[in-house]
Amino acid sequence: MKIDGIPFKQTGYFSKLIGDYLDENVNLKPFYNRFPNIKNFKSQIEEKQKNFPQKNRIVLSEALLDQYKNIETSEATLKNIISLKEENTFTIVTGHQLNLFTGPLYFLYKIISTINLTKELKEKYPKNNFVPIYWMATEDHDFDEINYFNLNGKKIQWSVPASGGVGRLSTEGLEIIANTLASELGGSKNATYLIELFKKAYLSHDNLTDATRFLANELFKAYGLVIFDGDDKALKQLLIPFVKSDLLHNTSFKKVSETIGKINSLNKNYPIQVNPREINYFYLLDGIRERIIEKEGIFYVNETDLSFTEEEILNELNEHPERFSPNVVCRPLYQEVVLPNLCYIGGGGELAYWFELKSFFSEVNITFPMLLLRNSALLITEKQFEKIQKLELNISNLFLKQNSLINKKIRDISNIDIDFTTQKKYLVEQFKAMYDIASQTDESFVGAVKAQEVKQLNGLDNLEKRLLKAQKRKLKDHVVRLTSLQNELFPNFSLQERQTNFSEFYLAYGDQLIPALVKHLDPLTTEFEVLVL
Repeated sequence: MKIDGIPFKQTGYFSKLIGDYLDENVNLKPFYNRFPNIKNFKSQIEEKQKNFPQKNRIVLSEALLDQYKNIETSEATLKNIISLKEENTFTIVTGHQLNLFTGPLYFLYKIISTINLTKELKEKYPKNNFVPIYWMATEDHDFDEINYFNLNGKKIQWSVPASGGVGRLSTEGLEIIANTLASELGGSKNATYLIELFKKAYLSHDNLTDATRFLANELFKAYGLVIFDGDDKALKQLLIPFVKSDLLHNTSFKKVSETIGKINSLNKNYPIQVNPREINYFYLLDGIRERIIEKEGIFYVNETDLSFTEEEILNELNEHPERFSPNVVCRPLYQEVVLPNLCYIGGGGELAYWFELKSFFSEVNITFPMLLLRNSALLITEKQFEKIQKLELNISNLFLKQNSLINKKIRDISNIDIDFTTQKKYLVEQFKAMYDIASQTDESFVGAVKAQEVKQLNGLDNLEKRLLKAQKRKLKDHVVRLTSLQNELFPNFSLQERQTNFSEFYLAYGDQLIPALVKHLDPLTTEFEVLVL
């Protein structure tokens, strides 16, 4: 059940840019299309419907049916794939890397946000169909970011040589991880399910794409989730004119660079998440995903001996579009070219780079999607909730830095006043009279009075700190219980969702975990949700 909700900007874990976006700061309006509230989807539907070719729908549906040909597909998922051919069907998309065994918890939250938003839209706009899409980052080559997950405070890591798009990586050797997982999880019914799930995903499939598709499908097929692989020749055919524009005219580089300049001039505290290159595509082969660089009319594939003239690279593009892989700047464009999409759901960092892309989309006449911050949640067990109540803690205080949390709580529970603010104000008032006297004598005496005031105020600060330190010693047991609880809920002094793997909670709650999250997470909330399971 949900027990609390804390505005994202008050948690201390989200940037000023995201806080201003959630506040609908008018200065950010040029960088997005429509704010994601349920009413605004009506106009987004109308715009996308006018700007998405029917031929793309046919290519999309047939490509997805081909991708699912070797996997047990639920009736809900199959129905969604087929419905994509219809002009009244639209998608809601989230994307994520192929993290080993889903990686951190927020993998679940991203997908659940997507599923729940499609449900809400269907209720509001019943004449339309809405399909939840998980876009697998199969062409990504950052293996070190995905080759591990955390379990019981330990890093379970898959260490093998890797190059090229991670989706094509062989799963050979993951038996070792399966054995490690078995030893960590134990022999309970839920543990047995998790171990078998891992084995079926990674030991029964030859590459990381197929393994991840199987895993996500097993977890979410009941909700009609459609899992999307962009490493697909038929789908890349639709991207050809946009790749050509980037190769010959550096379209994305020019427009995104302009936008970055505008964001910088708007607020220096807004992060620039990605910087474009002159060409924002990689050349992709088995074991290779390297940047395409143009020098004096010749197109080189970085770190290889491959090179093309302009005519040759355009021929290569037409014959083998699957070999052209968009980077972080152009992947969003690819997504919106091939999907009848209304909204992208992502984390704060993802939304920050989407804000850089609006003018680029306008330049190439592709509808810019609505941008929604994914659900974030803190999951608390009943036992932990009992501890919170016994410690008389405010849930929001748990988001404080640990030292600040301890100091605040010690001040709250102490039977003496540790706050010397009143004494400091009294001291300042006393020195006002001294300044009056000093001003009537030698000017140098004013400096002496000031020095004495600073010295005494510093003295009170030091006394306050010593008293607080003494109270911490006196209330040591309380401090230990407080820090132990916060460390459980915020492992490595970070958000739980960025550290903990879903298996820790599945171990306790089994097949009720995902339904409970689906039930309680609100996709359009502007709050960080706190749930007791």
